[in-house]
Amino acid sequence: MSDAKPLDGRIALVTGASRGIGYEVAKGLAAAGAHVVAVARTVGGLEELDDEIKEAGGSTTLVPLDLKDYAGIDRLGGALFERWQKLDILVGNAGVLGTLSPVAHVAPEVWDDVIAVNLTANWRLIRSLEPLLRQSDAGRAIFLSSGAAWKLRPFWGPYAMSKAALEALLITYAREMAKTAIKVFAVDPGPMRTGMRAKAMPGEDPETLPHPAELVPHILEMASPDFERGSGLFAFPTKNYTEWGLTADG
Repeated sequence: MSDAKPLDGRIALVTGASRGIGYEVAKGLAAAGAHVVAVARTVGGLEELDDEIKEAGGSTTLVPLDLKDYAGIDRLGGALFERWQKLDILVGNAGVLGTLSPVAHVAPEVWDDVIAVNLTANWRLIRSLEPLLRQSDAGRAIFLSSGAAWKLRPFWGPYAMSKAALEALLITYAREMAKTAIKVFAVDPGPMRTGMRAKAMPGEDPETLPHPAELVPHILEMASPDFERGSGLFAFPTKNYTEWGLTADG
């Protein structure tokens, strides 16, 4: 019987890998055989992840990086090229909530921070890493979005706008990649047991929410070279997958 795993030989990069969804996705990718490039600001969290993955027989490369260091993102692309000449899976998970307040009361530095991390950093990742994804036989670009992008609830201004813009970016990028082997996905995790959710909903019992590990099998499915559906949006709350139905000419 073969010991081969579904993602053996594949290189996967995960941002925000030191906690929450990113931590669980990184573990899941490694368990499936991928070498995981784990990116996050928190060195301690990355080291804990590295210990867990190695104890389970997997492999990682740790990259302590603040995603607002855009030159650092560019250097990351160059370093990956020198080592592997390709990237098979990009999971853009890192994000910040900002503050919940009326739009007119949002501090400029909060707005700038949310847009920088949730939107601009993901564009910079695409810009830096697309040449590597093109070298894969089945490049996968998977980004965490949110139902906030379309619910547009009061007081969620910066976060909602950043996720709405992210989805516009991803649909545009997916259209541009329609004639390549790259597929692009947005993932709405819904209410989930994460630190960000606890910050947004401090009175909520986290035990009533799904654990981030429950999302991982769905992301692994999209990350697989065998995933046959086209680029689109996966909503975990309903487990609905909606293909964007894109063509290269729009």
